[in-house]
Parts: sequence; C-alpha cells; structure tokens
Amino acid sequence: MTLTDPVKSVTLLSVSKVICSFSLLCIATADDAAFMSKLAKALTPTPSGWSATSFCSWTGVDCSANRVISINIASQSLTGTLPPDLNSLSHLTSLYLQGNALYGALPSLAYLSMLESVYLDGNNFTSIPDGCFQGLTNLQSLSMTDSINLAPWAIPTDLTQSSNLVKLDLGNANLVGTLPDVFDSFVSLQELCLSCNNLTGGLPKTFAGSGIQNLWLNSQKDGFGFSGIIEVLASMTHLSQVWLHKNLFTGPIPDLSNCTTLFDLQLRDNQLTGVVPPSLMSLSSLQNVSLDNNVLQGPVPSFGKGVKVTLNGVNSFCRKDAGPCDSRVTTLLDIAKDFGYSLQLARSWTGNDPCGDWSFVVCAAGKIITVNLAKQNLTGTISPAFANLTDLRNLYLNNNNLGGSIPGGLTTLAQLEVLDVSYNNLSGDVPKFPTKVKFNTAGNALLGHSGGGGGSGTTPSNGSGDAPSGSPNAASGGSSLSPSWIAGIVVIAVFFVAVVVFVFCKCHAKNRHGKVGRVNNLENGKEVVPSFGDENVTMSINFFGK
Repeated sequence: MTLTDPVKSVTLLSVSKVICSFSLLCIATADDAAFMSKLAKALTPTPSGWSATSFCSWTGVDCSANRVISINIASQSLTGTLPPDLNSLSHLTSLYLQGNALYGALPSLAYLSMLESVYLDGNNFTSIPDGCFQGLTNLQSLSMTDSINLAPWAIPTDLTQSSNLVKLDLGNANLVGTLPDVFDSFVSLQELCLSCNNLTGGLPKTFAGSGIQNLWLNSQKDGFGFSGIIEVLASMTHLSQVWLHKNLFTGPIPDLSNCTTLFDLQLRDNQLTGVVPPSLMSLSSLQNVSLDNNVLQGPVPSFGKGVKVTLNGVNSFCRKDAGPCDSRVTTLLDIAKDFGYSLQLARSWTGNDPCGDWSFVVCAAGKIITVNLAKQNLTGTISPAFANLTDLRNLYLNNNNLGGSIPGGLTTLAQLEVLDVSYNNLSGDVPKFPTKVKFNTAGNALLGHSGGGGGSGTTPSNGSGDAPSGSPNAASGGSSLSPSWIAGIVVIAVFFVAVVVFVFCKCHAKNRHGKVGRVNNLENGKEVVPSFGDENVTMSINFFGK
C-alpha cells in the first residue's frame, strides 16, 4: 500500500457520503412530488396555477431545496378527500386549508416536527385519526373552527407535546367531555377558543398561573355546559378577554383585581351567585361586562363611567336601584358567603326584607328569631356573622356538610335557646354556652379536637355539659366525671383489690401449711395433728371451712 492510499480512502468515503445524501434527498423530493401529485388529483377543481410541471412553482406552494414547506389553498371552494400520507411532507411548516369543503378523514399530522401553523376551519372533515397530533413539537397555531361534521371527539392529550402552542381554536368542532387538566404543559398558550361545543365539567386547576389572554368557552350547546366555580380566573393574571356566557357556572365572581389588562368580561346566562365584588367595579381596564340572567345578590353594582354594563334578566339584587341593602339582608348575605353563596339560598333570598317571604327565616316584629337551614346540603363553614342576629333564638344547621369550627361569637347571643349543629363535619374546640341553650353536636366525630379552623372555643367537649337529661347532648356527651375523679376511683379500686388478694393469699398459705403438717402414724395407722401453739391457725382453718 502506498502513502496515497489513505487519501484515496478518505476521498472515496466523502464521495459515498455525498452520493448517499443526494440519494436520500432525491427520495425525499420524490416523496414530496408523489404526494403533491396525489393532492392535485384529489382536489376538485384543481387549484388555480397547479398545472406546471414542478410542484414548487404551483400557486400557494412554497419550497426550500425542493422540499415543500408551506401549502396555502385557503378559501378556493375546493372539495375532495386529502391523501392519507400528508405527513410524508417532513419539512412542512404551515398548512392553510380553511374555507373549503374538504371531507372524509383528516390525514394524520403526526411527527411533522417542523409544523408550526395548521388552519383547517370550515371544512367538512368527518373524523380525526388516533395520534393525529403526536410529535408536533414546534406547533404554534391549530385552528379547526366550524368543523361541524366531525364525529364527537375529545381534546387530545397528545397536544401536550406541543409546548410552543400559542393559539388553540377548536370552536364549534363537536368536542365532547371535560377539559383535561394539562394546561401547565402549554407554557406559551395565549388564545384558547372552545366555544359552541358539547363540553362539560369544571375549569381545570392548571389554568392557574397560565399566560392565557383570550379565553372563549362560551355557548356550549343545549344540555351541555361548563359548571362549578370560576375562582381560578383570579390567578390568570394575563387575561384580556373572557367569554364564559351561556354555561352552568355557579358560585361567586372572584376578585379579579390582579387581572389588570382585562377589558371584556362576559358572564351572562349562568347561575352565578353572591355579591358583585367591589374590586371588579374599580378595575380600570374594564370596558365591557355582562352579568345578565344570573342569581347575583346584594346591591346593584355601580361601575365606572365609560364601562358598558348589562344587568338584564334574572338576578337577586336587594333593590332595583342603586343603594345599600337592609342591614339584616347584609348580615344574611355574609352568612351565605361562608356557605359559598348557595344557589338555593340565592333563589329564595330576594328583595330587601328578609321578614317578607324569605325561606328558612322566621321573624317576629321584624326581628329574625329563627334560622332553619337543616338538611339543605350546605357546604363551607358556619359564619361568625350569625352573632350579628342579636334577636336569634333558634339556629338549626344540622345534617349538612359543614366543616371548620363553631364560632365562639355565638355564645354572645343573649336570646339563643337552641343551637343544633349535629351531623356535619365540624372540628376544633367547642364554645361554652349558657345552660339554657339546648346544644346538639352529635355526629361530628372531629369536634373537640384542635386543628379544625378559626373558632375561638374553650375546653373541648361534645356539648354544653349542662344539657338537660334526654337531650341529644346528654346522650352523646359522655361521662360528666372529671379526669381527676376517675383517677381517684381507679386508685381506690386497685388498692381494695390488692388488700383482698393479700388476705386471701396469706390465709390460703397457712391453711396449706396445716395440711402439710398432718402426717400418718405408720405404726398404728392413726393420724397425728401437730400442735403449733398458734390459735390463728385454727381460726383460719375454721374461717375457710377446713
């Protein structure tokens, strides 16, 4: 071998690499050419400007190094079915097919790792293959609005691989089911449109802290709709436009004071309750807000000048005009707040006179003397605001799902006669009530144990300790003896048992000793009883019947 042989080897290797790369490029280019040829034949009519030999010169087709990187044939009234091997265009970065009448199954887009933008709106696609959106690691925009012929489908979790996604627009696309709680994967998401579908369930917890600016979840179709509370909005500080109208949301409007760029808030046609927060009315960025057809309570909200507000339809404001509510109404709404503004209470507690026809409230001479909220499936906690009903005699909160502790302020109710909090999930210390109060705490396994919440209780117990005989508290309150009395009784009992055992053992031992001393005279067959000179032995034997 000569010195030039290594040089020849390197040269041959380089040439082979070039030939191999060129061959792969030719194969890939041939794949692109084959697909584009099939696409041209599948579309009716053939898109304008697609008659040239080279597909890279077709109108709406962009190439780089003879590889297709973009197809834009939007709004050309095209029909036909797309070839299934669309993902053979491995260099494709954008696909614009919106505004046509394409039908059949959507071809898979899986593993088009360079794909950034996909617009398929307003076509007649009927199905989406499994795994269609896998491996789209560079996807930034996906829009499929008004895809009304799609078979029912759920938001694919495959999209979590698209961490660069900025826009997801799937409005009116026959989506069903609930939103997957995966939005912490979409760190770049700014626009989410899921309007006019068949979606249900609550808002995902992973909305919190997201960068979403435009959130459109409105107008879910008849029989469907998002539900639950909307508290998560308070931590979505980048929000600009929120459309949640025509759903089944309940609970109060959260404090949105940190959403400093929010200008459009559409909440109409839900079942929202509670008082409109003052922080919303003072939000300087707000321009449009709709609160129609909810069950909102408290005073009529007053927004700043220049804010377009609609409040038409059903609501439960205490007055028809601006101004404060009656103090009794304010107190009862404070109480309802700690119950999460129950929808049932909101529907029945309307107007500005709780002594009119408010459910669960009994009055005498315009003063609230009884509140009976037993068995109303209430959640939340017992409000300290009950202490503001200074004429209250009877309070029934039994058989609900209330947690936390019993507010110590209830002990200040001078007229209170009955307090029934039995069969809830209460915990913490138990306040000491006057002996006249019939106080029922049965069925609260954790009551009397620390760590239950913000009550200012006294010594843990299951009741007042002075409940009358036969009352629920008397039945469930346990022994009235203090621990020191119990300990003393135990000590005396143990001492007494010890004395009895000692006497028994001593006497039994002496008796046994006497039996051992009794021996037979083997010579004459007579029994000999030894004399011990101790009268106690005889007495002991006689005592035990020996």
